[in-house]
Amino acid sequence: MIGMPAGVPDLEVTVRHIQAAPQGSKSHVGRGRMIESSRRVGPWRDAVVLAARSAAAGRGLAAPLDGPLAAEIVLTVVRPASAPGRAWPTTRSSGDLDKLLRSTWDALGTAAVIEDDSRIVQVAATKAYPGGCAGALDGPGGVIRLWRIVPDGVIA
Repeated sequence: MIGMPAGVPDLEVTVRHIQAAPQGSKSHVGRGRMIESSRRVGPWRDAVVLAARSAAAGRGLAAPLDGPLAAEIVLTVVRPASAPGRAWPTTRSSGDLDKLLRSTWDALGTAAVIEDDSRIVQVAATKAYPGGCAGALDGPGGVIRLWRIVPDGVIA
């Protein structure tokens, strides 16, 4: 297994005060129409877009990251009152990690900080409660780090 990159990421995005929302589950609303089941996905994606554009501007990123990318993401979710002693968020309300990633990657594409989410070829992803692991925020949100991978497989 290839380890995650060391060094300064090409882009680091921090999204605060909003819990990640899953994208992918659909609900039928009649006449063949389907909508996202999670009403939270729109606000989450909007928050990621704003934070990503701000981070890119702060780094002077003039064009979307392209080519193979490595990503590290820590999503911090609200600890429900029903899980005071639980170490990890395994409840349905915290969301499926793959669907949380889907909404986040799509938002990075919408923000035009990555050329397309298909460029992400390596991922280290964690879903945690506030302060539950290294990189977890003190409230809901997420930290996303992206690195370019150069042709010889070494992180740029």
